[in-house]
Amino acid sequence: MQQSDSGDFEPSSAASPHDLAALLEPTLVAACGGRLGSIAWFRTDWQRGGAATGRAAWKDADGPPQVVLKLPVHPRELRWLRRLQAVSSPHFPRLLAGGEELGGYDLAWVVLEHLPHGPLALSWQPSFIERIARAAAAFAHAASLHAVDPPRAEEPWAPLLERARSRLKDLRPAHAKEWNDSLREVERAIPTLEPEWTARAPREWVHGDLHPGNAMTRRPLSEEGEVCLIDFAEVHAGHWTEDAVYLERLHWTRPDRIAGHPPVKSIAAARRAIGLSNGSNHARLAAIRRLLMAATAPAFSRSEGGAAHLEACLGRIGESLRMLHAR
Repeated sequence: MQQSDSGDFEPSSAASPHDLAALLEPTLVAACGGRLGSIAWFRTDWQRGGAATGRAAWKDADGPPQVVLKLPVHPRELRWLRRLQAVSSPHFPRLLAGGEELGGYDLAWVVLEHLPHGPLALSWQPSFIERIARAAAAFAHAASLHAVDPPRAEEPWAPLLERARSRLKDLRPAHAKEWNDSLREVERAIPTLEPEWTARAPREWVHGDLHPGNAMTRRPLSEEGEVCLIDFAEVHAGHWTEDAVYLERLHWTRPDRIAGHPPVKSIAAARRAIGLSNGSNHARLAAIRRLLMAATAPAFSRSEGGAAHLEACLGRIGESLRMLHAR
């Protein structure tokens, strides 16, 4: 994560998770061939995870003037950053250096160009969804150059629904009866819908964490600069509607923000524009994904959302069931 439009970063305190990074700083400078200037370690308000993040000058005429360092990072993130360097695109950050070990530790690290504006989560403009959609399509296109791994294990929908029902007893939402009735209807539909979702195609690489917090730009947010995606630690084999519905779900409590730019339609259009196949039934697959994510929301109530989010999810269950039954 990087500096925001709303203010500069704040240096981290001495007793912070950045202690290991500070200890390894001389080794890191050496690994970069002396091109790193003095490092200022920081943590942003929106940063998640335990990676230490720093900013420094880059002493190379062929590189950017400022860079951002992250360590440790998931090896998957380093792998994908390396792969994306082969594609000339404004939608991916430039990787200046990186490795799988540092100072004798099995510790992946990266040095990236400093992206001066964002993330988009700090403000809102109607164009944000379409700009993120173009970046998502660009990632899918670039990732298609690499063989797709076998699909990872599918979510256990039946146990998750049972967990959601159990959590409802503790949450006691305002619409408890409607929730229980809706979950019963979803449970009846699962034997038909789950195999359909499991057989989804095309299978390809998906970003896995597509949201405005992982969208930066090289130009001020008020301008129409292209989005540059960051954080590739969750990339996995799947269907592009997973990213689209995830992005949509974040705005279920603010439907006005996506009313004119539905994420599924926006990403589908961006993919078509660059020649990618969306599959023959992507709207139905998106509806299945939407239904399953909304129905299992109470199971994750401790870590995300609140009463407003649960109420929005309840509405999505009804809409999705009506669409799927109208087939």
